[in-house]
Amino acid sequence: MAKGYEVITHRYDALVVGAGGAGLRATLGLAERGLRTACLTKVFPTRSHTVAAQGGISAALGNMGEDDWRWHMYDTIKGSDWLGDQDAIEYMCREAVPAVIELEHYGVPFSRTDDGKIYQRPFGGMTTRYGEGTAQRTCAAADKTGHAILHTLYQQSLKHEAEFFIEFLALDLLMEDGECRGVLAWKLDDGTLHVFRAHMTLLATGGYGRCYFSCTSAHTCTGDGNAMALRAGLPLQDMEFVQFHPTGIYGAGCLITEGVRGEGGYLTNSGGERFMDRYAPHARDLASRDVVSRAMTVEIREGRGVGPDRDHIHLHLEHLDPRVIHERLPGIAESARIFAGIDVTRAPIPVLPTVHYNMGGIPTNYRGEVLTRRGDDREAVVPGLMAVGEAACVSVHGANRLGSNSLLDLVVFGRAAAIRCAELVKRREPHKPLSGDPIDRCLARFDRCRNARGSRPTADIRLAMHRCMQSHASVFRSGEVLRQGIAELQDVVDSFAEVRVSDRSLIWNTDLVETLELENLLQQAVVTVHAALSREESRGAHAREDFPLRDDENWLKHSLSWLDEDGRVRLDDRPVHLFTLTGDVDVFPPKPRIY
Repeated sequence: MAKGYEVITHRYDALVVGAGGAGLRATLGLAERGLRTACLTKVFPTRSHTVAAQGGISAALGNMGEDDWRWHMYDTIKGSDWLGDQDAIEYMCREAVPAVIELEHYGVPFSRTDDGKIYQRPFGGMTTRYGEGTAQRTCAAADKTGHAILHTLYQQSLKHEAEFFIEFLALDLLMEDGECRGVLAWKLDDGTLHVFRAHMTLLATGGYGRCYFSCTSAHTCTGDGNAMALRAGLPLQDMEFVQFHPTGIYGAGCLITEGVRGEGGYLTNSGGERFMDRYAPHARDLASRDVVSRAMTVEIREGRGVGPDRDHIHLHLEHLDPRVIHERLPGIAESARIFAGIDVTRAPIPVLPTVHYNMGGIPTNYRGEVLTRRGDDREAVVPGLMAVGEAACVSVHGANRLGSNSLLDLVVFGRAAAIRCAELVKRREPHKPLSGDPIDRCLARFDRCRNARGSRPTADIRLAMHRCMQSHASVFRSGEVLRQGIAELQDVVDSFAEVRVSDRSLIWNTDLVETLELENLLQQAVVTVHAALSREESRGAHAREDFPLRDDENWLKHSLSWLDEDGRVRLDDRPVHLFTLTGDVDVFPPKPRIY
């Protein structure tokens, strides 16, 4: 018994928190290597948000034209606006080809060319010969690639006897002497509390898109692992970089994949003009996401948006052969019909830039090991802790992720973390004794939220956070707006002390779940806005109107953000890795931003 709660203890070699693409690939890799592995997830694995990934996974297979992993590496570095770590990017792009072939062998049902090879489509920012041509690099299973990968990885994990703990909410990391010893979790269906002891804990909890009012993320995307890391005294990296996907369905936020433009879709303003010709004359509608999102925002700001309020843009597919839509974009046609009432073969889809991906997260190296600052060492490894997927900042995406690199990130680094974990962890090794202090600290937070008796409903505080982030940390930013946002957000954070949880039970208490998730989101929102104010330049997805140029002399570095117990944000930085792992490719020095 601790703090009046009965706590059940489990012991494993390795624990994965999260069952999206990264979590399942790590779980499979660990189980394949004989480690006793548990996967803890707050939703059934095939309901994780990776299931919504549509367009595909990048790899230089060269099935539909010439390609080379070095070109893929260059595109990723350029897309990152030179903030990506080049050793990690090299690793990802080199491993992309075997990783995708491995998925094929596991059973992922990729779409096929006429001669039976994996079908590949073009995506924004993906080129041949270092920018000269357009690469068809994105391997697709129609427009349901994430769905196909997630189901396959889950089935393979079951085959290799990984143990799943489904509908458990991870509450906090159990840290002692600077080392992670496991996680405290709450089982939702019977109200019991569980300590999971593990020699290695891998966080694969996804992004924190639900900080914003309009986003493509599932309601479960509350960045729980990031917040747990902050509360454990660890930093988050590059939190100012939030990607807005150009094409969320207007009014709903539902994603329309970049694969639509890869198949020949295009954008127009109220005059019917294909305006991307003015903003990116070479890449046009397949420019990187930050460029397209800002171009759309400028068109709307300057009065060239469509609709009665001129507040969105049109995405056209009606010129495409209906057979192409049926074979390659069936999910998009269905989403447009459901959420916009549009038949894509007859009318354009109304779209608007919508929060889609978080480049920032828990800092790691390319092996998945979590990093922190210890004395003068800005890249000290945290024993017993790893992070993968959108929860991690490797950093292969830098200031702006290229489309179809996210599924690749999940697969490559989920596998890499499993390989490294197997090197570090001895099977069935006894666990060190754990004092009661870490458990008591975690339970105190849980108990405080459960018994909150204030006057503010969770939903009211959450809406105030949504509106603040959408207004003050959006596609375009300025120092004045960000400072206003910090002040307004602090009021929202302060109001959380008055939150009201009406349900005191422990079984399926969704009121308490949402309150715990809201606290996680608020902590991430605070460091996001502070990091955005600190970075006085424009780079990738971070566009400062008062600092419109990229400043490599002062800002070619990763930001680090800590959140102290009193709510103060501390900022520091670490260098970008402008070096490679091998001599097979040269370092790519920063170049002027030309698209």
